[in-house]
Amino acid sequence: MSSKDSAELRTARAGAGARVRRSGISGAAALIGAAALLVPGPDAVAGTAGSEPLPSPGEVVPGQRTATPSLVDGIRERAPAARDAADAATAHLAARTERYRIPAPARDLEPVATVTGDGSETVRLQQRHHGVPVLGGQYVVRMEKRGGDRVVTGTSGKYFTALDTGTAAGVGEDLAVERAVDAVRTELDGRRFDGPARGDADVPRLTGISRGLVVLPTGTGVLTRHITVRGQVPGLAEPVLREVYIDARAGYPVLQYSGLTTFGAPAVAPARAAGGVRAAGTTGERPPAAQAAGSGVRLDGRTTPLRVTRDDSGAYVLRDRSRTRNGSDNVLSTWDARGTWVSDVNGKWPDGIKEFASPTPAFGTEATGAGAVDAHWAAGRVYDYYRDHFGRESLDGRGMAVNSLVGITNFGQPYVNAFWDGQKIAYGTGDAEYRPLSASLDVVGHELTHGVISHSANLVYAGQSGAMNEAIADYFGNAIETDTYGTSMDDPDAGLMGETLCRTKAPRACSFRDLNDGRTTAASFLGVGFGTDNGGVHLNSTLFSGALWDIREDLGPARADAVVYKALTEYLTPLDGFTEGRAAVIAAARALDVRGRDLRSVRRAFDAHGIVPHWELALGIDSDLLLQRVNTTDSALGAGGGWWVASQSNEEGSEPYSVWAGRTNGKGRLKLISPNDGRYHVNPATDGTTVVWQAYGEKSVEILARPLAGGPIRTLWSGRSAGSRLAVEGDVVVFEHSARPGLRNVVHLRMSDPDSVVQLGGGMHHRTSFPSLRNGRIAYQETRRVAAAYEYSTRVLDLATGEDTVVQQAGPGTSLGPTALGGDRVHWLLDEVWGNGTTALRSARIDGSDVTDLSPEAGPEALNVMDLTASPEAVTMAARIPDSEIRNVSLAKLWQFSPARPGGELLRRRVSCNRGEQLVPAAAAGTRVVWLDATTGISSVVTRSRPTGTCA
Repeated sequence: MSSKDSAELRTARAGAGARVRRSGISGAAALIGAAALLVPGPDAVAGTAGSEPLPSPGEVVPGQRTATPSLVDGIRERAPAARDAADAATAHLAARTERYRIPAPARDLEPVATVTGDGSETVRLQQRHHGVPVLGGQYVVRMEKRGGDRVVTGTSGKYFTALDTGTAAGVGEDLAVERAVDAVRTELDGRRFDGPARGDADVPRLTGISRGLVVLPTGTGVLTRHITVRGQVPGLAEPVLREVYIDARAGYPVLQYSGLTTFGAPAVAPARAAGGVRAAGTTGERPPAAQAAGSGVRLDGRTTPLRVTRDDSGAYVLRDRSRTRNGSDNVLSTWDARGTWVSDVNGKWPDGIKEFASPTPAFGTEATGAGAVDAHWAAGRVYDYYRDHFGRESLDGRGMAVNSLVGITNFGQPYVNAFWDGQKIAYGTGDAEYRPLSASLDVVGHELTHGVISHSANLVYAGQSGAMNEAIADYFGNAIETDTYGTSMDDPDAGLMGETLCRTKAPRACSFRDLNDGRTTAASFLGVGFGTDNGGVHLNSTLFSGALWDIREDLGPARADAVVYKALTEYLTPLDGFTEGRAAVIAAARALDVRGRDLRSVRRAFDAHGIVPHWELALGIDSDLLLQRVNTTDSALGAGGGWWVASQSNEEGSEPYSVWAGRTNGKGRLKLISPNDGRYHVNPATDGTTVVWQAYGEKSVEILARPLAGGPIRTLWSGRSAGSRLAVEGDVVVFEHSARPGLRNVVHLRMSDPDSVVQLGGGMHHRTSFPSLRNGRIAYQETRRVAAAYEYSTRVLDLATGEDTVVQQAGPGTSLGPTALGGDRVHWLLDEVWGNGTTALRSARIDGSDVTDLSPEAGPEALNVMDLTASPEAVTMAARIPDSEIRNVSLAKLWQFSPARPGGELLRRRVSCNRGEQLVPAAAAGTRVVWLDATTGISSVVTRSRPTGTCA
């Protein structure tokens, strides 16, 4: 593998939650993509894969995409005299410019944290480019201090030396916020179809806040505006908290991920917290109160002592001040948030809640049933673990308050999850089967450990860094539980997470994850993107946590815990992936004098789970590669007339996003269609003669067109925003347009007539969406309010005659999704039973006759269909098997049907057996399909000429 290849960031195609999300991962987003983040080059290690020695004292591991080493281990170099540790660290880097290649550390590295203990000092430094922070650019210097002298023992991290982007933004904050909110709304809309759940008051309510400029270290750097988007989406069991990065010159969302960690269901990256929070109205000092010895019954029936407080009203509250030391305010409080919606909790303090109270120090059945007793007791156990084992005072190491909220609901319905939002822990109510999430000590330990992580390595909660974030949270959560209950490490159930939460199921059937599941990268790594589990943060976490748990079995709990904690707090930095995590743990073990057989067992643990240098190269696919390393986000594919079109970004950053075209049979050279003008060229479509696409610029979004044979580029339309669905046939172009946030309408025009623009629908009460185009007809979905009610219909417009036919009227409670025209039939997706996790693929003739469900919404064959495409010979859909316990088939896969039904039977076949996500299919001639495949962790355009049939 070339040095250029080894430096490339791995990426994965972002998929959908319950619906389609047209999102790949750009070069910027690939920094935290679903596969390896920065893969060590061939000179980064010595020896054979899986048994390489760490660098000997004084050696360095070269960094990737940078001249600065990623790890310097085993040195003992006297640090220059300085007034404090941070100055000593930057002075050391400045004195070794030949090694670190950091020209001005005092100028370009800002101290963010210094951790001391047992004569050691660890300094974390944040990279700034011309004063602007660099995402993931963090460097760590480790020192020993004896008397007044300091000795540097090692360094690690990422300082990106190739950055030369300017820092003058062309896009203002207001436009950046608008584009960020639009991007999040598009992602959320992709999870729901148009229908009854989309009334006037049911449009996602979102707000954006600008966080300032940030440089993404892609190529020579991408200047962005960082926007935090919050809000709620009715009907979805999750709050909305997204971190969005908008290109500061073109206004395009180059990176989006969730800022919320959860224990079970997908979500993402903890916001860095400055300290604890207090409830509204209690932001000052709490009134004088007396500590008391209390008690309560946990949900497992055990009576446990509680540290509580008697407040000035005479009531006892779940407030523990007994752990306060050295003047810190490390209060552990448990709050009664019963009935509070999850959307009112994330990133803010809900109004009106109070600490859980009791008239006596013995808390009764209400506190037990709400999970308050468990939450309060367990928070104390976790707090004591970090203090007693590592001398860490609270989550931030400086005594921050720990606030636990119990009784959180999903819009008034049961909520089976828990999350850390950077400030507090929220525990769901549970449901008929699952107890409140605080009932499991490993869940509490997991969520509080997210707080420890966000105040140390701050691993970005997406892709591999997010999977390591989850893995370390699982490791320490389970470590605390097994130690508390005296569980033997060789117990087959010792690695289960959340196994005590179920009311009726056995522990193994109830558990969310198993750290002893034995998964390996070669057999089990799932290439996914941010739309699915934030890039696999839960799906891929046990690859890494399994290795850590094996180390705990081999080294013993106390020794292994010390190694993992040291790696987390002194070696890892925000954008590290599995390979860097391996190196960090092995280096931390060496620093703690783990030698010989024990050190070999640490290496073997990673080997056994397939975390070895270049493990990504072993991931293969069963399809033909058309375009590798797409590196774009939120861009669909197109195909037609023997050609495919896709948007790609080069890794150097000299082309933001460009449209390329190639033949579907893979022959011939690729053609560059779009100009390299600083705009983002996305969502291309072609009929084999013309290519049309969208260009995102500083002021507007334009629809552009160019002949495949070459020629001038024409601007067909310009407006506020356009949806990702774009189609061209001959002289006709059709696309979605949003004149206002949340209001989609279908627009069509003739390229030969600039005044031919026609909008179907208009306004809040008449919306159209999901267009497709074939044989001079446009299929689309319509939502129209008639009198006091909404009507929903699937329609086909004949452009030659002007006839607009209602193919089928949707029944009450039905949501309508994407359409696809193939031959004389129209196909569309619909959800007739809202919330059951499945959708139907329906087909009919153009006149509305011969209505058939190719994929039913109910029954054993039901799928969660997210997207579809069609040719006259085949209908292809991207779909997931709902509620599958098999991780692979729970991801989006391509399924193909023949629209004809010989013998009255429907033949459903898998297009490809590739293991990762298969998304945004584009139908070519016959049964050939082009799609984006994430199996290898690299977002690639691939094709098959015929379905593979069945997959094992």
